[in-house]
Amino acid sequence: MKYCVIIIDGASDWPLAAHGGRTCLELAHTPNMDAMAKEGVVGLVRTVPPGMEPSSAIACMSVLGYDPHEHYRGRSAIEARGMGIPVDEGEVVFRCNLVAVRDGRMWSYNCGSISTDEARPLIATLNEQLGNDTVHFYLGVSYRHICKIKGAEDAILANCTPPHDIHDKAIDGFLPKGPGSQLLRDLMARSEPILRDHSVNVERRTRGDIPATTVWLFWGSAKLSDMPAFKDVHHLDAAITSGVDVMRGLARMTGIQTLDIPGVTSDLDNDYAAQAGGALEALGKYDMAVIHVEATDEAAHAGLAKEKIEAIQRVDQEIVGRLHSWHKDSLRVLILPDHSTPVEIQTHVAAPVPFLLWGTGLIPASRGGAQRFTETEARGTGIFIDEGHSIMGKLIE
Repeated sequence: MKYCVIIIDGASDWPLAAHGGRTCLELAHTPNMDAMAKEGVVGLVRTVPPGMEPSSAIACMSVLGYDPHEHYRGRSAIEARGMGIPVDEGEVVFRCNLVAVRDGRMWSYNCGSISTDEARPLIATLNEQLGNDTVHFYLGVSYRHICKIKGAEDAILANCTPPHDIHDKAIDGFLPKGPGSQLLRDLMARSEPILRDHSVNVERRTRGDIPATTVWLFWGSAKLSDMPAFKDVHHLDAAITSGVDVMRGLARMTGIQTLDIPGVTSDLDNDYAAQAGGALEALGKYDMAVIHVEATDEAAHAGLAKEKIEAIQRVDQEIVGRLHSWHKDSLRVLILPDHSTPVEIQTHVAAPVPFLLWGTGLIPASRGGAQRFTETEARGTGIFIDEGHSIMGKLIE
């Protein structure tokens, strides 16, 4: 038996008034997922435990079969693990976004999806002018980077707000506050003159692109312990493909192999066909392939319904379609968003998400069930998994 998990990040949504009250999943043309829905099991699953932040780190930890209440200790250290950044005792790490603030308001949480090549000299200059024996900036992907601080453990006590939660809002009310916040606010403020006249930003403004005006620090965490190995928990060898560091971090913390597939990105330019091809090739060696697609979430954060729908359709055509017609071995598939990212509010919510289980030996729990893979169809089946970390067991039982 082979297994495939497809995580369509943030694909679940709220009904869109401008589109007849339908969600992006309902608006998308998804013949492969819909065919699987008719043959398999569709329902709702709570991937984010009550009271926890609806982040991909928590939700994807659930999907991989780990209880976040037991294992989650902070997102930035997970991303740091994915980037190969050591975090020792007495050190803390923060997500460090390159953002754009205009007239005191959050203009862009990602500087219009700034490229990694353009971010590289910005992060290098920040290290030259702000970095020292206690502060270091690490290059990540696109706008997502890491800041490591030594000897200031109280900084993780600061109350920080993710920039993608405050689109077009005045930032004054959302700057880090409380214990340990002064150092973070100071670094953010000192980054502004450094970035303002940087040649990268001069060129971006000349082209009409959004400049990086400041860094935004949030999601602080300290050193993490490894989680139990995926193979020990589930008795399967697994590999994962993703364009984001948080997924690579979870993989390294659980002993899952990461796949380096050219063309796999964290944005709308993702090469879906290459990602599917690489995952299917990996199934020749591994028992399970996990395919994580970030493009849907990025589109939702930007408020782009059309692009989110297109990304869902490409997942269906170029990834799910290949699995639906794959006959090399017995195959079971789990498809789901990790969390919901409504286009209307451009940030994550903790609502249960639809899931689809399909494949060899999986007997649908209800024959009166879903005709499509959508939120409405999933609710209509009456199937609900309250503890999201148990869904991996439903796939491999």
